[in-house]
Amino acid sequence: MGVDIQHLYTRYGAMVHRRCRALLRNDEEAVEAMQDVFVEVCRRQERLEVAAPSSFLYRTATNVCLNRMRSKRRRPQDADTDLVERIATAPDAEDRTLINAVLDRVFERELPNTREMAVMHLVDGMTLQEVADEVGLSVSGVRKRLRLLKAHVAEIEEVA
Repeated sequence: MGVDIQHLYTRYGAMVHRRCRALLRNDEEAVEAMQDVFVEVCRRQERLEVAAPSSFLYRTATNVCLNRMRSKRRRPQDADTDLVERIATAPDAEDRTLINAVLDRVFERELPNTREMAVMHLVDGMTLQEVADEVGLSVSGVRKRLRLLKAHVAEIEEVA
């Protein structure tokens, strides 16, 4: 059966763009990421059954943006521009470098969607129930993952 992409884009395009802009903090990249979200929907159109389109698109946008951020860290297209941008947006370059190193270290030990859950709960302010609904876990499952994440952060803080 598939989904009506035109309808999804018309109805939810602005929401997807806002989500991408909030995560990427760059309007140009947000537009590209939003397009990537709908390209992904197009690719899977025929076999995609979406009961809750806004939740599905919100989660897809989050994943696309997190993947873009990971890719950019691994392979910056222009290292000098990337460095200048990081320095310009960081309150203190040394602190930002330390923060990024700590985050990479923390999340390398976590399951892939733990970062997504942390962003939803700690950055977006979603409740544990809302996060659980988005990622398909129970509230206790989300709480456990975030508790483990907090414990890993505490371990790293002790070492640092």
